[in-house]
Amino acid sequence: MSNATPSPDRSYPTVDYDAHARTCPPDAFWAQVKRTVHGRPVSEEQIEWIVGEIKRQLTLAPEDVVLDLACGNGALSHRLSDACAALAGVDISEYLIEVANRHFAEPPRVTFAAQGAAQYAATVADPQRFTKVLCYGSFAYFSEDDARATLHALSERFVNVRSVFIGNLPDRDRATAFYAPREPQSGELDDPRAQIGIWRTREAFAQMAAAAGWDAQFSTMPGGFFSVHYRYDVLLRRSVQGA
Repeated sequence: MSNATPSPDRSYPTVDYDAHARTCPPDAFWAQVKRTVHGRPVSEEQIEWIVGEIKRQLTLAPEDVVLDLACGNGALSHRLSDACAALAGVDISEYLIEVANRHFAEPPRVTFAAQGAAQYAATVADPQRFTKVLCYGSFAYFSEDDARATLHALSERFVNVRSVFIGNLPDRDRATAFYAPREPQSGELDDPRAQIGIWRTREAFAQMAAAAGWDAQFSTMPGGFFSVHYRYDVLLRRSVQGA
């Protein structure tokens, strides 16, 4: 990852996605959301792998209504909109949502709004219309409170959602594969503002999900995927108790 800068009160790199996106060309969609390797956007092949995996994990169908949490500039959402009936994307960055609305919105079928994931999940007026939920590459940047609140709200309010796909999560058990040759600084792996956000083991994530009524099924991308050496994906399904 690139363009992360040390915080004045931290000894490790942090990142502000809204500020970063504003430094990129207006049509550099993958650079804006830091879907990059050493500062260069990942290949089209890699993007297609992501799109294919999302569609496969969520078993997207023409009748589905999808919620894309922390959708960024909507470039990835756009690749999914042909596989469902409707899609709503939300992101806390007003600038990225401006980009999404300028380039990828197709109202009323495909819409984007500037709002935090936890707040949206807790307050949206018609949660029952959604059937599938996605959060790709962003969940690690939610605070611990927002992460838990989001999972609880999805479980309690989104009654027609049976599966949630959360992709590209940093694996705490493999953090050294990313940080080598340096060691992570104190607090770095638990800081949502850090370069990669919060790192969790699969066990820790499963426990957090279970507390909100979700069973977790973990997977990884193919060996040639750019971040496979330190990330995993998770598909959440309602637990028997929460079904």
